[in-house]
Amino acid sequence: MYKLILSDAGVCASDGFFADGISAGLKAQNAKDMAFIYSDTECEVASVFTTNKMEAAPIKHFKNKGNFKTNFVLINSKNANAMTGIKGLEDIDEILLECGDDKVNPLMSSTGVIGNRLPKEKIIDGVKLFDITQKNPHAAALAIMTTDSYSKECAFRVELDDGSSFNIGAMAKGAGMINPAMATMLCFITTDANVSKSDMQEALDESVKTTFNAISVDGDTSTNDTVLILSNAKSGVYQKKAFKEALTKIMHFLALEMTRDGEGATKLVTYNITGAKDDKEAEVVAKALSDSLLVKTALYGEDPNWGRIASTVGASGVEAYEEKLKISFDDVCVYDKGEVFFNEEMEIKAAKVMTHAKFTISCDLGIANGKFKAYGCDLGYEYVKINADYRT
Repeated sequence: MYKLILSDAGVCASDGFFADGISAGLKAQNAKDMAFIYSDTECEVASVFTTNKMEAAPIKHFKNKGNFKTNFVLINSKNANAMTGIKGLEDIDEILLECGDDKVNPLMSSTGVIGNRLPKEKIIDGVKLFDITQKNPHAAALAIMTTDSYSKECAFRVELDDGSSFNIGAMAKGAGMINPAMATMLCFITTDANVSKSDMQEALDESVKTTFNAISVDGDTSTNDTVLILSNAKSGVYQKKAFKEALTKIMHFLALEMTRDGEGATKLVTYNITGAKDDKEAEVVAKALSDSLLVKTALYGEDPNWGRIASTVGASGVEAYEEKLKISFDDVCVYDKGEVFFNEEMEIKAAKVMTHAKFTISCDLGIANGKFKAYGCDLGYEYVKINADYRT
């Protein structure tokens, strides 16, 4: 047995990890825009990246390294270093040379506007401002934000029955261009668990399916989506089941925080699909609903237009039948196997559910035992405003 104890130390929760965020002049008004994560011993790395064919330069640079260890990650916001060709890779090499000779295969990660070369001089000058003895995870989490309205962090101390323990902590950013298919989102996870690279990668690949791969803000997949886990093994402690549960809880929390913080969002909605032919078909339906613009705009208007839900289920391409489908808003059933319950009283009840900041739309396909949960948000005027003005 084991227990998970919440910590507020973010990416610095684990022994030997340091982090901070500074302003290098990439953002206006002296806002924090560069961060680092440093470990005083080298780390094994597990990773998951975007499936977008237009991979950003930092992802290409990482993949070109092959099998390696690191103890330093440099992160900049405001500029994605995507669609910058060979020059984008060369810029990373030049910047990372400034991170110091004592670093082991330093990494770089970027987020922001696509199509512009990195402002190398500002970033290099920013690196010189870093103090790697600092443990300021909250500043680091602020520095990696783009259109996020708040920072996103989570950490646990994992205590085993014999009194030993290890730690795992994370920070993430993301509010728009969110439809991770790896996995604009970044997530950095640090741990002092004595976990092997293979176990770490296995846990990440499994956990991402029901967390970052189950959310959608706007149905768009970024060029830069990245999840990294760094383990320096300093605790000397590891328990596979406990590690997997802690990792999944952290990723699930951060995924929902990203969805809740969707650009201009006012609702966080769970799409609970059951009774599908299999889990894969349930996933297809759940993601179709979380991506649907018609559904999203109905959520924003607090309109329980269940016909849009039924239409999206039918258009998703999975096995589905009008006479077997059931649709509910929380515990308010509006349609059940061909019978419409959407009278005036039921519409008022369903509309009341939709005034809540969090609620669930459930669809039982009535075919077999397939199930999946996806998460989404509404889409309103503020989303259009933010993205119309994004580069300016």
